Amino acid sequence: MSAETSDVILERMMALHPKVIDLTLDRVWRLLDALGNPQNDLPPVIHIAGTNGKGSTQAMIRAGLEAAGKRVHAYTSPHLARFHERIRLAGELISEEALTAYLDECYAANNGESITYFEITTCAALLAMARTPADYTLLEVGLGGRLDATNVVERPALTVITPVSIDHEQFLGNTLAKIAFEKAGILKRGVPCVVGPQTDEALEVIEARAAALGAPLIAQGQHWHAFEERGGMVFQDEAGLLDLPLPNLPGAHQVDNAGAALAALRHLGFDDAACEAAVSRAYWPARMQRLTEGPLVAMAPQAQLWLDGGHNAAAGVALAAHLKRLPDRPTHLICGMLNTKDVTGYLRPLAEVADSLTAVPIPGETNTLSPEETVAAARAVDLPAKPAESVEAALLSLVEIAPEARILICGSLYLAGSVLRANG
Repeated sequence: MSAETSDVILERMMALHPKVIDLTLDRVWRLLDALGNPQNDLPPVIHIAGTNGKGSTQAMIRAGLEAAGKRVHAYTSPHLARFHERIRLAGELISEEALTAYLDECYAANNGESITYFEITTCAALLAMARTPADYTLLEVGLGGRLDATNVVERPALTVITPVSIDHEQFLGNTLAKIAFEKAGILKRGVPCVVGPQTDEALEVIEARAAALGAPLIAQGQHWHAFEERGGMVFQDEAGLLDLPLPNLPGAHQVDNAGAALAALRHLGFDDAACEAAVSRAYWPARMQRLTEGPLVAMAPQAQLWLDGGHNAAAGVALAAHLKRLPDRPTHLICGMLNTKDVTGYLRPLAEVADSLTAVPIPGETNTLSPEETVAAARAVDLPAKPAESVEAALLSLVEIAPEARILICGSLYLAGSVLRANG
């Protein structure tokens, strides 16, 4: 085994390809073949694609499976504080020793060939999961679906497509139909697919692809329904009705995500207890997460400090809807975004619920929007805004004018990860 740390090997892997994203499966197939095709030895796979809600839906499925006594692998991206968060083996985050060994093996097997960081690290995750006994494997798509590095399992047990919306247009296309086509690329011949709430345009594309492959759909509004009622959640499918608590992940949109998770669990034959655990035990950081301790919280002891990593227009709508449901309290945003995102689309719904925005750069990100650019976008949607050099500086300025406010740090998962690291 190499004496190097995983961080050193990961940094070397960044130099294997000139682009961060270059969608094709050719390089992945080559490396997997050199590794002995570990994707063929995984425990039964549940493959999850979509624009919003993939991670939350995966977390709820995992909570339900684990409550039923199952050992579950889970792969997700990006990570927030440490790379190890991406790979969960039989319920536990991968250890530094194991991660280093699998990264080393993949780096050696790749033999200096061109391959992206996400592709080679996905191969490492698949290798680790194939060699560790478990009952299920949850694979979250990184980007798109059809050409994503996770799309190498010939016959998963189930696929899931969460809501599709506009995002990553430079890679997936600039219409819902084009983006839905890429997401529907995870469908496999004869393999059932749970479909979350979709626009008519996106659903039409998914249905056409499913019909061509003979893949049965388990679609929201047709085969299952999930809705909030009298302070709880109701789920109904062909097997009957479930009265459940609201998801412990905050936000009305989490009812839809929970619905997809429950439809998946019910299809796989899990009982009511597993379904209740899915909505009541799931944990997924940086999704309207309340920060209650740490150095940043200590800087604003009377304020409510929240963190959310949503970064596209649909996420802005969902976040604004949740903020409207919270008790009245002045709400101020600390926001940092990437220049590849629809900043105006994200901020427009939030302008209806926030009193101000303080714009910050995302530390260490070359594609960060400057605070001045974010301020301009905020003012364009009538949201009062000012720049700050960091989250800490923004917090200090807000505490001076609104010490008891609700402060939401938002706009990017990369910013959220930086905040979690800074907050210990």
